[in-house]
Amino acid sequence: MSTATAVARPGAVLADLLPASRVRDAALVLGGAALTGLAAQLSVPVPGSPVPVTGQTFAALLVGTALGARRGFLSLALYALAGVAGLPWFAGGTSGAGAVSFGYILGMLLASAAVGALARRGADRSVLRMAGTMILGEAVIYAVGVPYLALAADLSASQAISLGLTPFLIGDALKAALAMGVLPTAWKFVSKR
Repeated sequence: MSTATAVARPGAVLADLLPASRVRDAALVLGGAALTGLAAQLSVPVPGSPVPVTGQTFAALLVGTALGARRGFLSLALYALAGVAGLPWFAGGTSGAGAVSFGYILGMLLASAAVGALARRGADRSVLRMAGTMILGEAVIYAVGVPYLALAADLSASQAISLGLTPFLIGDALKAALAMGVLPTAWKFVSKR
């Protein structure tokens, strides 16, 4: 299938522009997990919060959007399983499921599938739809991560929100803005080829 055919085909995501094969899919899943692990190393502590600012949420949403729901979910599942098994590629080079921030990783699994499903419906091809897609993805991550933080760290709901959500909203807006520029631009570039 040519690039032009893939672009015109409804339901295509960026990864579908590559020649189809099981090897391609395996490489994309592995690459998505590795990208997320590398992005997690961009980690900045937030004073007073057990949750750092990282690049992994951006990577997880980018992976889901670019690869689609199934491959995006599998990438984040591989990322999570490898980290739980001891590979030190969670935020700041940590591993294991014992961290109070592990709920955000679980949320990223679901978010990657959600944004991937929306990308299959064309949500990654315009700035406004991409904004909504990123906001939804972030909301899914927080919907799992913040309650997990509250339970794991024995915090009240308001404490968990103030430590695990509020300090990250500006950074998430910046990540969403970056995604709003990158993905629709990639589609425009591909469409011109």
